[in-house]
Amino acid sequence: MSEIKANVAPLDPKRIFSALAKHDVQFVLIGALAARLQGFPRATYDADITPAKDTDNLRRLAAALRDLEARIYTEQVPEGLAFDCSAPMLARADIWNLITTAGRLDLAFQPSGTTGFADLAPQAVRFEVYGHPLLAARLEDIIRSKEAAGRPQDRQDVEVIKEMLKRR
Repeated sequence: MSEIKANVAPLDPKRIFSALAKHDVQFVLIGALAARLQGFPRATYDADITPAKDTDNLRRLAAALRDLEARIYTEQVPEGLAFDCSAPMLARADIWNLITTAGRLDLAFQPSGTTGFADLAPQAVRFEVYGHPLLAARLEDIIRSKEAAGRPQDRQDVEVIKEMLKRR
């Protein structure tokens, strides 16, 4: 996990999800924050989403990101680098690590071990968060993605999530 920098806004999920809802962005919440909604005990300092990658949704996503003043996040420049926040630009990469005025937001159009939004959305768990509907990847899909990614933190998370599923 990256060290939190003093000049980076703390995660404000309400602002992020409200901006996405305002622009009717189709996405599935993934990663630790999605697992946390389902009882996972680890805190996280960013939000990870898998947006639908159709042109109309990318336009709506770009508008939401502009509202959040999104910039490209790098550890060397934690306050972020300006970029052309447009649908064509967003379509050029499968992963975007962003910093916004509401904290870190990572976009993964095709998370490890999945084929993206169309793969995750049908089985996603539905929540109402801050007055808006929200799809969160189910724990089994989070496990599938974290196992495919294979990072040390992901391996630890998988063990905890598997134990959670056993206890259900």
